[in-house]
Amino acid sequence: MRCFEKEGSWSLSFAGAGFLGLYHVGVTHCLSQRAPHLLRGASRYYGSSSGSLIAVSILCRESVDFYCSRLMDLVKQVERLSLGIFHPAYAPIEHIRRELQDRLPHDIHILASQKLGVSLTRWPDGQNFIVTDFATRDEVIQALICSLYFPFYCGTIPPEFRGERYLDGALSNNLPLADSASAITVSPFHGTADICPQSTSASMHELNAFNASFQISTMNFFRGITSLIPSSPEVVADNCRQGYLDALRFLERRGLTKEPVLWTLVAKEPPALADGTQDGGHHRGQEAGLLLNWAVPNVLVKDVPNFEQLCPELDAALKKACVRDPGAWASFCRSRLGRALTYLLLPFTLPFEYVYFRSRRVAAWLPDMPADLRWMLRVLRSAALELCSRMKGQLLGLLSLLVTSPHQPEAAPPTDLAREPRPAHYA
Repeated sequence: MRCFEKEGSWSLSFAGAGFLGLYHVGVTHCLSQRAPHLLRGASRYYGSSSGSLIAVSILCRESVDFYCSRLMDLVKQVERLSLGIFHPAYAPIEHIRRELQDRLPHDIHILASQKLGVSLTRWPDGQNFIVTDFATRDEVIQALICSLYFPFYCGTIPPEFRGERYLDGALSNNLPLADSASAITVSPFHGTADICPQSTSASMHELNAFNASFQISTMNFFRGITSLIPSSPEVVADNCRQGYLDALRFLERRGLTKEPVLWTLVAKEPPALADGTQDGGHHRGQEAGLLLNWAVPNVLVKDVPNFEQLCPELDAALKKACVRDPGAWASFCRSRLGRALTYLLLPFTLPFEYVYFRSRRVAAWLPDMPADLRWMLRVLRSAALELCSRMKGQLLGLLSLLVTSPHQPEAAPPTDLAREPRPAHYA
């Protein structure tokens, strides 16, 4: 087992999570509070899809309030839209691009070249690439956008990075360094990651896909849906709190904390000592006098009604991020009457909204239109040539089969055995 003694001997890897990205925020905040050397001493921060945003946020050292407010803004925007993610106003890539351009420091490419690894999926062969060096600030932003681009969910034309088109990094490598013993892996799905929710399902089946292992369970299925279609801000905030608890369980299981914090949340009596230590290879914890032999419980958010006592800063940031617009019009739109009127007027308002938001996107697309049109023409041309080549090959194969096939010999006439002369010994 890893003991994390030598600084720079381990890395942090964050899986793609979509709207479950606040789970990573809870994990990183727990590590920064209770084991800050795990964040400071990591050699690199790897990320795929939304996990790459958390990785670059660690480099920027933004506050937890910034994390929660910016990620929750997109969730509340989806909640306000009448059709949710299917509304023409929903544009996650544009929203994230604006945030990155406004918040990333000017020297982020220098910091990222030393610490950041972004997982990308090349189109069309699906080859995975992990970008670790960046020449400019714009390259960092473009690499993050490419890693976030989910086909048809975020648009129809893949973004470009260094002359090639790339898709969501989770499609080829959802959890970078998943098999590495020197990486701390984080995932909001039940599986084999170091920090992930503990499964309560009796299913023993696993799905190995996208370089990650997922348990086949209804909870993972529900989490997969909510990663693309977010629930209410309160549910998303609970995912962040669960990330904090799961990271705390990871620290306690490996003897990186001095007291059983999780036991104090679920039981009033001190924990019973187990036989031997759970992780015998962690000599660092034993030498420091840390208690390694308590049975670490699996604590869920519903089991911690007073989470603000466990982590006041994170809980306050989540509650602040969940606050809706207190205005009269916003309150009316959130009411049942307001939502009913919104759906009744939808056949009249939706065409105008569609034209308005599509026009804005076309205007924003004008600078990139020549390059995208040339790329589309190349794709259509290559597809047409591939189709013609296959049809030509099949026709030539059919003609060669007809030409080179041997002629069938004519059938010999039947012989009349009755008219043939009999041998002499039959006479």
